[in-house]
Amino acid sequence: MPSAPGSSTGHPRQSALPTGIDLLLHLQTGILLVDANLRIAYLNEAAEVLFQVSLTRSRGEPLDSIIHTQSATPLSEALAAAQPFTQREGQIEVLGVGPITVDYSVTPIAEPAPGFLLLEFQPLDRKLNIGREDQRLSTQETTRMLIRGLAHEVKNPLGGIRGSAQLLEAELTQPHLKEYTQVVIDEADRLRNLVDRLLGPNQPPKFEPTNIHRVLEHVVRLSFAEWETPPAIERAYDPSIPRLQGDYEQLVQAFLNVIRNALQALQEQQREPSQPPAALTLRSQTLRRFTIGETHHRLVVRIDVEDNGPGISADIADRLFFPMISGRPDGSGLGLAITQNIIGQHNGLIAVDSTPGHTKFSIYLPLEQSADDCAANDRKRTTHAST
Repeated sequence: MPSAPGSSTGHPRQSALPTGIDLLLHLQTGILLVDANLRIAYLNEAAEVLFQVSLTRSRGEPLDSIIHTQSATPLSEALAAAQPFTQREGQIEVLGVGPITVDYSVTPIAEPAPGFLLLEFQPLDRKLNIGREDQRLSTQETTRMLIRGLAHEVKNPLGGIRGSAQLLEAELTQPHLKEYTQVVIDEADRLRNLVDRLLGPNQPPKFEPTNIHRVLEHVVRLSFAEWETPPAIERAYDPSIPRLQGDYEQLVQAFLNVIRNALQALQEQQREPSQPPAALTLRSQTLRRFTIGETHHRLVVRIDVEDNGPGISADIADRLFFPMISGRPDGSGLGLAITQNIIGQHNGLIAVDSTPGHTKFSIYLPLEQSADDCAANDRKRTTHAST
């Protein structure tokens, strides 16, 4: 990848490439340049992210070594006739990644001979996901305001009920009557604890440099200790991921809720002999140029928790992160709501993708933010939720 004079990109200049190629380096659009033989000559950073391949590795390789379009014939025809074309909502197969939906344009470039094709890719899947994520974050804030208001309205009369029951109990002389006042006190305490759990952690996060893999391994030890025969676990960690600003204890709680849900789904499923054995996969990777809410982050970590259990029921899939929503008869429906709240306090995002036989929770956390940034965001969210 060529670099402008004085730049520090580290990519060697290619004298055979068209002039002005340096301007493509920092575009948000994925730019891919192929020569007359449909071999890769250049990728900008956005294309490297989109196709999960580096310029150093792919330069000189055939185009179909990283992506398959619906047909390579239009590319050859565009090159021969020097005619550009655009494909809307085209499906391309990215090797090692899978199918993605993109708008892409192909522009022939005659300089230098025998010519190049400039391919511009606008991924659509991410845009659709951002819209869904914005809606999810908005719903999360609305739910938080509702819970805080409900908690205030419930806890105040509960305190009065409990105090009155204690005073009444002190006046009673017959032991069998005190059993009734004790029932009132116990139920008031139970409701107060339920409201506290709805609110999540009652202490603001203590942000400090945190190793996300240490969090995950601690959660695995806690979760697997509860099962006599836990399922197989596969780890696919990226050891180069730096520490992030986070509250260790709260992150443990967040991932504990997700991993316990996955393990319980695996344990409760009746597996047929033809099905593969129960398995849990934990995966970590870094993503560049990722948007969470209204903030564009240069670098985030993505943690995937995958299981091959029965999947999430379609009737609760859209309400999975709402309080009191659970797919199990004995579930409280609070775990994922609390997890979403904790991840939100860390400026992050949680998403789920589930089909029968496969469920994946993906948690995104910014890597390049200070403790002050996290604390300021949490204060902003708390103030907004309490107004």
